[in-house]
Amino acid sequence: MTVTLPRRVLASAFVRSFLIQGSWNHKTMLGSGFAFAMLPALRVLFGGSPQTLEAALRRHLEHFNAHPYLSNVALGAVLRLEADGESPEDVRRFKTAVRGPLGGLGDALVWGAWLPAVSLAALTLFWLGAPGWVAITFFLGVYNMGHVGLRAWGFMTGLSGGRAVGRSLGAAALSRWTDRTRSLAGLLLGLFCGTVLAGRGGLAEAGPVWAVLACAAFVGGNLVGHRLWRPAAVAVVAAVALVTAWGWAP
Repeated sequence: MTVTLPRRVLASAFVRSFLIQGSWNHKTMLGSGFAFAMLPALRVLFGGSPQTLEAALRRHLEHFNAHPYLSNVALGAVLRLEADGESPEDVRRFKTAVRGPLGGLGDALVWGAWLPAVSLAALTLFWLGAPGWVAITFFLGVYNMGHVGLRAWGFMTGLSGGRAVGRSLGAAALSRWTDRTRSLAGLLLGLFCGTVLAGRGGLAEAGPVWAVLACAAFVGGNLVGHRLWRPAAVAVVAAVALVTAWGWAP
């Protein structure tokens, strides 16, 4: 029997999803946070029996891991499955099936593309002469717009798709968006390098060694960065932090 969950319950589950990493641990990873987000709905569905509610909560306390932003796809879909009266074993199998793909898609899209792209855009603004607070506000505004939007989209997609959420993910073509964002990040990296090299007080004034190293890093990133996005992302963040600290130094 299908139960219609009240909007306030769905809103509570979505808000709680922002804390899904709040109790991260090596044993259950996101499991505790997932159960915390599910709790308002479980109280509606199983609140008539304390024993049944406890059993349902324990099921969702089990190990679960995915990208924290795209875990909302699983959260919405599992809410739908529980409301539709699916068996505990079917719900468990569904969570096991989706956690890997959601982790891989989220890591590539957010950590490997979106975060570097927005960081480089903000730093380029700063090196072009924008005040520091403008660059910081730009970064926080744009990054969080994408981050919150992805969480909301994932939650609604999971809730409407339920067991068939895979088709919705396929139609969304997140891999294509990842490729586009990576291309944008590459363009911004080139622009950032140009501003650092040619801008007033940039690396060009620090001597030819810094200029050669920056050019080598840019060429290397273009050649192998798309294959090694994790090391490339770490290298970009480290390089950006060092260059920014050097730029702030008196």
